[in-house]
Amino acid sequence: MLTFADDLGHLSYVVAGDGPPVVLVHAGVADHRMWDAIVPGLAQRHTVVRYDLRGFGESAPPAGPFSETDDLRRLLDHLGLERVGLVGASWGGRVAVDFTLAHPERVDRLAVFNPPWPGYDWSAEMIAYDEAETEALAAGDLDAAVRINLDMWLRGPARTWEDVAPGLAGRVRGPMRTSLANQGAVEEHSRGAARGDVSAIAVPTLVGIGALDVPDFQDIGRRYAAAIPGATLVEFPTAAHLVALDAPAELTAALAAFLAEGDAPRDPR
Repeated sequence: MLTFADDLGHLSYVVAGDGPPVVLVHAGVADHRMWDAIVPGLAQRHTVVRYDLRGFGESAPPAGPFSETDDLRRLLDHLGLERVGLVGASWGGRVAVDFTLAHPERVDRLAVFNPPWPGYDWSAEMIAYDEAETEALAAGDLDAAVRINLDMWLRGPARTWEDVAPGLAGRVRGPMRTSLANQGAVEEHSRGAARGDVSAIAVPTLVGIGALDVPDFQDIGRRYAAAIPGATLVEFPTAAHLVALDAPAELTAALAAFLAEGDAPRDPR
């Protein structure tokens, strides 16, 4: 991976392909590798940028106050990218939304999959999950915290582990452990999510939900699709929270079609 160093540490990123740029922002229980199966299809027509959020993957935990929106802006400036297609999953979806609200001139298309909604009235199931994770981390039991998160975000509430594709848990476990180990430092230094009215988003927007995800996130996805003018909602029947892992072919097809709508016409000669 390449590294962009700053006064807070460094961000790690990787670039593939050629064409109009698209940036992929990973979920809060993963890192840039969650997109591995998506990149080859997108890179046929796009320059695909993936990076690890601060404290995730190979990016260093923050050494001081930071904003994920500012981090993304500085990375784009570092790469010389003025305007990009922006794709985010889960927490990365909220980062993408916040960035679009803060810097609408830098985004030409937005796609988000199972993003959270600030201030959402979470269900008892979600509250119980949060309490269990908090208890495990407070006890220093990182293995238990990883198991709790794998159950919630990879397996999901609607299926058993026998229904999950072999090998996925092994791919997610390491990145998830890193995110949980650095969670305290990230929360301590984060300046928090930006706040803005998503109805102000004026770029073409795709909202995706996993039909096997926690019901809260299915409701939130529909809320985003209804609130963002002209947004398109797509449902992935075989996916839980991490659509890129559960349904990579379907997600690649949906993103490729969506991004192609914004491509400039090609010279037929």
